[in-house]
Amino acid sequence: MTAVLDILASVGLWAAVLRIATPLIFGTLGALLSERAGVLNLGIEGIMTFGAMIGWLTVYQGGDLWLGLLAAASGGALFGLLHAGMTVSLGLSQHVTGLGITLFASSLSYYVFRLAVPVAGSPPTIEPFQPIAIPVLSAIPFLGETLFRQTAPTYLALVLALLLAWILAKTPLGLAIRLTGENPHAAEARGLDPIRIRYGAVVAGSALMGLGGAFLTLSAFNSFFPTMIQGRGWISIALVVFASWHPGRALFGALLFALFDAFQLRLQPIAGGLVPYQVFLMMPYLLSIAALVVVARKARVPQALMRPYLRGER
Repeated sequence: MTAVLDILASVGLWAAVLRIATPLIFGTLGALLSERAGVLNLGIEGIMTFGAMIGWLTVYQGGDLWLGLLAAASGGALFGLLHAGMTVSLGLSQHVTGLGITLFASSLSYYVFRLAVPVAGSPPTIEPFQPIAIPVLSAIPFLGETLFRQTAPTYLALVLALLLAWILAKTPLGLAIRLTGENPHAAEARGLDPIRIRYGAVVAGSALMGLGGAFLTLSAFNSFFPTMIQGRGWISIALVVFASWHPGRALFGALLFALFDAFQLRLQPIAGGLVPYQVFLMMPYLLSIAALVVVARKARVPQALMRPYLRGER
């Protein structure tokens, strides 16, 4: 029990929580934005993989780290445009299209990576983002070391979570997005264009997903390998439900999952001799499923989610 309390009281644990949560924050915000407009994007796993690869490749070829983030966001946006074209314009199944994009984007990522790096014993590396200590704030005991000594993409993820919460709750654009996700025909009656709104939400959401993947190669690690996303996209989809489609709760859900993950990593050396390590690996997912089951019963799904919209149809 003492060891568990020592882990929970350590600065390293809570600093790691923010790092682990960052790609989930990007991915969850992207999925949430798309779903708020009525479009489910199951292409997230592949889009994050492509974002991780193209961001890393941009820097590996001599680009700036921020240019790598921009490339990842642009790549994600292009896949979002493809998804929107098939689901919004053509009315195809959002499930099938999303899964197809995941397969296509993941395969394309590996193909492009192998073109750039044909043979390598180990993946080539780059110089990633370094932690930034914010003056004065980073000197605050515990909180400063935890929150104010992170890399730039982590700060960006936190700012975007707050920004998206404000946009959806307080601005006409947010109202238009929410109305389109609830009743696109009512949005049309108010003079809005649900098709353009859905396109914009899916493209912007996919750009955020690409940033989530790029964080892994440009900040958390310094190289790319095809399986590095490891289900973070699917976790993000689940976190949207956990959050009941609210950005603030989505941020909390990402941090909660990251806490479970960071905690089990530090618990393994203590109890690893008594408990198989696979149990520790399952812990974050089992606890997240339990939390999801409790919260999902009260979750209010956007009424027009996954429903194709045809202009003028009632």
